[in-house]
Amino acid sequence: MKFTLKKTDPQSQARAGVIETDHGIIETPIFMPVGTAGTVKGVHQHEIENDIKAHIILGNTYHLYLRPKMDVIEAAGGLHKFMNWEKPILTDSGGFQVYSLSGRRKITEEGVRFKSHIDGSYHFFSPEYAMDVQRTIGADIIMAFDECTPYPCDYHYAKRSMKMTHRWLKRCCEHFDSTPDKYGFKQTLFPIVQGSTYTDLRKESAEAIASFGREGNAIGGLSVGEPADEMYAMTEIVTAVLPKDKPRYLMGVGTPSNILENIALGIDMFDCVMPTRNARNGMLFTSEGTINIKNQKWRTDFSPIDPNGESYVDSAYTKAYLRHLFAANELLGKQIATLHNLGFYLWLVKEARRRILDGTFYDWKEMMVKKLSLRL
Repeated sequence: MKFTLKKTDPQSQARAGVIETDHGIIETPIFMPVGTAGTVKGVHQHEIENDIKAHIILGNTYHLYLRPKMDVIEAAGGLHKFMNWEKPILTDSGGFQVYSLSGRRKITEEGVRFKSHIDGSYHFFSPEYAMDVQRTIGADIIMAFDECTPYPCDYHYAKRSMKMTHRWLKRCCEHFDSTPDKYGFKQTLFPIVQGSTYTDLRKESAEAIASFGREGNAIGGLSVGEPADEMYAMTEIVTAVLPKDKPRYLMGVGTPSNILENIALGIDMFDCVMPTRNARNGMLFTSEGTINIKNQKWRTDFSPIDPNGESYVDSAYTKAYLRHLFAANELLGKQIATLHNLGFYLWLVKEARRRILDGTFYDWKEMMVKKLSLRL
């Protein structure tokens, strides 16, 4: 994997860059649609590629490991071939799912024993096994195995957890570097910064992660319930430490405003289930603010979902038609809403990149953040 930094915004830390992988080029900043179990819910792969023009998607190690299981993915020749997606894929390590299974898992120095949410069976992930599973999935970018701490989190627990994450990272790197790539293309390992919302821990973790010298770095443990101001403060501390010549991935973030503010702090890569999950519930993001399409006010509104939507999604559908589909519980409504939200997120980061390159990012970002907070 190769990262080239093209330009940094003069009024902020926002960056435009290019990541080169064996499955294609990723222009940053980028948003990665979440394809939890080998599918971005509700939309076809050709729509992801051709309509919203995603450069990369995310797969979930925990879910893919449990179903369809590794023997199926390996027999298929990896996740790319299994799901018919030829662009880059990033997989998380399963650490966040382990965090969310608080009543179903036990964490020790060796790894994590957890109980399947599907059939109640028990499984064990060590840092080494998490590398093996992601090798088998075949992602272009794989994540180190870490512990994601909750919010709020006791300082001493956060510190112990962070230290263990660093020890696990050493084991991940040693095992990853001693095993071959699968399926004929190169795979890349990203470490993850932890440390909860404690300034000294975040700085210490960023320094430790940077010392491993990997091709890219991630920031975890944010967007887990902390106020946005704390997220931004921690991100700013970490981006000041992480090397500028490598991509930075902020995991699980977030709202459109969160994405713009974190781009301004020097983040290059994002993922979140929010655009797809909110779409299925009728919540739409637009360039003018947020819409609850189920509201009565849209019943006879025959205007496009977003007046600027022609730049990122099919603008033929009106608010009234989409509201009707939701009222009638038609599946097409959720599909249109999902494509719309994903299209908007991809447009947002693409426009941010264009603005960084032409030197107008900061004022545009300030204007957009105000608009995005409106409920229409």
